[in-house]
Amino acid sequence: MLKIAWSPVYKYELPEGHRFPMAKYELLPEQLLYEGTVTNDNFFQPGQLEAPVALLTHTSDWWNRMNAVQLTPQEIRAIGFPVNEKFVKRGRHISRGTLECAHFALQYGCAMNIAGGTHHAFADRGEGFCCFNDQAVAANYLLNNQLATKILVIDLDVHQGNGTASIFREESRVFTFSMHGERNYPLRKEQSDLDIGLPDGMTDAAYLQILRETLPRLYEDFQPDFVFYQSGVDILESDKLGRLAISREGCRERDRIVFNFCKTYRLPVVASMGGGYSPRIADIVEAHANTFRVAQEIFF
Repeated sequence: MLKIAWSPVYKYELPEGHRFPMAKYELLPEQLLYEGTVTNDNFFQPGQLEAPVALLTHTSDWWNRMNAVQLTPQEIRAIGFPVNEKFVKRGRHISRGTLECAHFALQYGCAMNIAGGTHHAFADRGEGFCCFNDQAVAANYLLNNQLATKILVIDLDVHQGNGTASIFREESRVFTFSMHGERNYPLRKEQSDLDIGLPDGMTDAAYLQILRETLPRLYEDFQPDFVFYQSGVDILESDKLGRLAISREGCRERDRIVFNFCKTYRLPVVASMGGGYSPRIADIVEAHANTFRVAQEIFF
């Protein structure tokens, strides 16, 4: 059974006019249920990330100051959200959701988080709407508990996974692969184990060819036994922050390539949704829903 992490705290109240589409965290589960892709049995509500697990990834200073809501104005600006107790609670539930998904992926082959993909969170700071790095937290938990030995992070959000790259810079058991818009945020990129920077305006054929050629080579070279997939839909042509020109069907084929790769090599995979900023919320929800539909098709 496909297990999906979701919690009411995923939707966070933002000031009017904020560009981040929080409504997708309510609309996406509703769409999946309405169309019959999933049932209520597929969903679980994760608990909160606790300090012993968080501190495998984040510094004690960052963890303590986040939970006490004691950030500087500069740190809050870097995150881009108002930072309060509800925001911190949201981040803790999201990270715990991805961690719990890892257990389900080991059991069923695939699990998914309605939120997550918070790849701009560093060990000691947050950026780009991210405060705790959910995939890094879950990866370090797996390694620390001998539940995985070599982890591949496939980050296909349009923005480079700079926080994830930084966290695992010296960790040979985690391979970070980020395929992103070269001229997009963040302006200053970190060094992943493999970065593929894409030009503005790239369309489906070239994008999908690169992905099809790259993933098998990564398996042969690294031999992972677990995958975290950051499946942001801000690669869409309609996305106001993306600068690529991938169609909705191209985005769906991207998901199919990744999930088929994991299925072929028998790699448990956890997918976190990442970004999506198209002006029409329906475009965002439909593209994210495709990720769940493809996972059901391939694994279940």
